[in-house]
Amino acid sequence: MSTPDAADWWSTAISRIRPGEILLRGYPVEQLIGRVTFAEQIWLLLRGELPSAAQGRLLEAALVAAVDHGPQAPSIAAARMAATCGVGLNSAVATGAGLLGDTHGGAGQQCMAILADLAEADDVRRAARDLVASYRAERRHIPGFGHRFHPRDPRRDPLLELVAEAIEAGEVPGRALEAGLALEAALAEGRSRPVPMNIDGATAIVYSELGFPPELGRGLFVLSRSVGILAHAWEETQTGARIKGPLPKSVLAGYHGEQPRHLHR
Repeated sequence: MSTPDAADWWSTAISRIRPGEILLRGYPVEQLIGRVTFAEQIWLLLRGELPSAAQGRLLEAALVAAVDHGPQAPSIAAARMAATCGVGLNSAVATGAGLLGDTHGGAGQQCMAILADLAEADDVRRAARDLVASYRAERRHIPGFGHRFHPRDPRRDPLLELVAEAIEAGEVPGRALEAGLALEAALAEGRSRPVPMNIDGATAIVYSELGFPPELGRGLFVLSRSVGILAHAWEETQTGARIKGPLPKSVLAGYHGEQPRHLHR
């Protein structure tokens, strides 16, 4: 029998579903369809209100920037392999998204936490230099900077330019950008080659400026990269390949164990 307690078991402020009615944060879904972008819809569900035009543009830019990084990315490679193993498309996507962890996919969240601390400092540049010195002394990598593939990440500049425009328009505060650029400058000191910001650092600045907490920064990255994972998984299903492993059939994995030997017993 239904009771008030039972009705409140999954009580939510996000959506109300009744016969003939779908409310999303209070808006009838039929009023949202065709009138808000997908990025604006994401903002609405996460934050409770629709973003301003500038906020929606920044969020969409960050989501677009991080959608894909090719089959060399473990999450995408895993999804493509899964797609050849007879699983459904949803399972292939889940396989790829499931690989997005602290090392592959978590740098944006980690960078956001660092930016939040630096933004509170009285002297951001000095705090950035101190942080770099501390990380170097501990031989630790600062998340959001440097790239194993790109000398300079092509996604950095357009994202930071959009942030700068939003700051000038008074749409975002600018503290995260200041902290990120201070870190980038501190990392370049004493080096012949700079260590520029990568996609994780650039999107960390965007999401921080937009007021998202670090955990949601990772969630937004996963949401964005899932688009590329889906596209690659779907493409792989069209090849007809079966049980495609991580190496071509002509290449055998290296072996450094014992040489062949006989069992004597």
